[in-house]
Order: sequence, then C-alpha cells, then structure tokens
Amino acid sequence: MLLVTGATGTVGREVLRRLPEPTAASPVRVMAREPGRVTGAPESAEIVHGDFTDARSLAEALRGVHRVLLLSVPSAEGDAVFLREAGAAGVRHVVKLSAAAVADEGADDLITRWQRRNEQLLVDSGLAWTLLRPRAFMSNTLSWARSIRTDDTVRALYGTSLNACVDPRDVAEAAVRVLTGAEHEGRAYPLTGPEALSAVDQTRQLAQLLRRSLQFEELDADQARTALTARYSPEIAGALVESAERGRAGSKSEVDGTAPALLGRPAGDFRTWAADHLDAFRAG
Repeated sequence: MLLVTGATGTVGREVLRRLPEPTAASPVRVMAREPGRVTGAPESAEIVHGDFTDARSLAEALRGVHRVLLLSVPSAEGDAVFLREAGAAGVRHVVKLSAAAVADEGADDLITRWQRRNEQLLVDSGLAWTLLRPRAFMSNTLSWARSIRTDDTVRALYGTSLNACVDPRDVAEAAVRVLTGAEHEGRAYPLTGPEALSAVDQTRQLAQLLRRSLQFEELDADQARTALTARYSPEIAGALVESAERGRAGSKSEVDGTAPALLGRPAGDFRTWAADHLDAFRAG
C-alpha cells in the first residue's frame, strides 16, 4: 500500500491528480489532518485522518503501508514521531519532500536547519529513502495576487535576485515517478525550473499575460519582515528574510537538469504556470 501525506498541500493535491488508479495489488491511502478537505484523490483511494503530533493516528494511517510520500511542514519537532511509527509499521520506502537549500553549505537559516535535521532523521531511520529537493515553487507568486488585483503592484524583497523556481506540478510528477518506479532508493534529486528568474522578471511576464501594466515595488528587509510576520511567526519570517539575502548573492540561480531527466520532458516554465493560474491575478 502507498500512503500520501500532506494531501491538502500545494504538492500533495497535485500528486493525487497524477496517481495511477489504485488496484487490489496497489492500494492507495491518503492521510490528512482534515480528511474532508481532500480533493482530487483517485476514486478508490482510502482517505483517513492523521496528525503528525498524534502518534496513535499515525500508527493507524501507516497500518499495512509499504511506501510513503512524506510531505510535512519543517519544524523543530521534525518527522521523528512519524518515522518511528513508520518503522514499527513495516514501511519499506519513504520519499520525502525537502528543499534545495539543504545542499547549500552557506544556507544556515532556521528553516534549512530544520530541513537538514529531518533529512538526517530519515537517513538514520533504517528505512529506504529518496529525497526530493525543489527550489522555490512558482506558486509562491500567488502571494502577490491580492496586491495585483487591487492596485496593480507587486511588492517583494530583492526584486532582481535570480531564482530557478520550479512548477509544483513537476515536483508532484517527479514524486509519483519515484514512488511508482525503481532504482530511486538512496538518492537525492534537486528539482528546478528551466531558467532563473527574478521577481521583476515574473512581474513583467504576469503583466504581459494579464495585458495590464504592473509595477514592482522593492521592499527593504524590515518591510519584508513586517509583511511576513502577518502570515508567519517572527522566527519563520526572519528565516525567510535571511534566505532571501542569500539568494541576492546568487545561491538560488543554478538551473539543474535532474527534473527533465526524471520526467522525460523539459521542466515547466513560469509563463506556462502563470497562464494556467491567471484567474487568481485578475481583478473582479
């Protein structure tokens, strides 16, 4: 049996849409803290409650499972409880969504330290493992949607910093290929898009697609931290600003060829992703 966690998240939703139809020989179970929010799952998939802070719910969700897609929010607690229960349940292979920054020796922000710790927990667990390390998701630009709709403005930190952002749909497809394929155990896959773009570049492309004039407004570090604190804890906001500062030095601009090799096709570009999600940015 295959278990998909994080089924209501950005990648989890896309994974469900790409899974082959479950069979008696290859059943699928979907775990979510709020099962009622799960959409797009294969019709015959089993949908269950599971909470990373509740060992009993994890043990039940993992019963009879042999392969897991582990999509968890990086935190100080990490994945320790989940991996302990996975080992006790007889899970054989865990595919974990991590982050590209883990491989950057210069990255030492709080979120990256958590991601490294969680990766190491998996590697040390005795379970077979595969790591997916995507660069920033193209869908992060959805955080600009409100300001684009209301005043035709994108506000962001370090607007000319380059980032080889990736389409989360490609990450989901890569996850499904790893889960359903062979010879992926013990490997770490960096996943990027086909080109490095800045926030200014993305703003320009959105303006062309929307056929509207958009302006870019550069935030300084304090303004960005204040804006982020409206959505995250001060610690997480600080880590995100620190990560952005590292990106200004070019640490996120490298385009990697792993995604095309794994997918058997070119990685999706930002213009295509934006065109497919343009309604989110339209006014009215």
